[in-house]
Amino acid sequence: MALFRQILFWVLVTLAAGFVGYVGRYGAEWLLKRRRMKKEQESMSKEQAKVEKKRLKATAKAEKKRSKDAR
Repeated sequence: MALFRQILFWVLVTLAAGFVGYVGRYGAEWLLKRRRMKKEQESMSKEQAKVEKKRLKATAKAEKKRSKDAR
């Protein structure tokens, strides 16, 4: 009976370790994926801000040229 309990104990320990490893691995992948997505969003918003700044600068330049030509 003691041998059976010892075998059962080690089987359960092994299963628990496998479960913890599985959950840990996919939890880490989920966190990395979430971090990557957040970084991409920040990068996109920075890129959009650059494009908007260039557009505003070009608009201001064209307006200044029009006012100069109107004189």
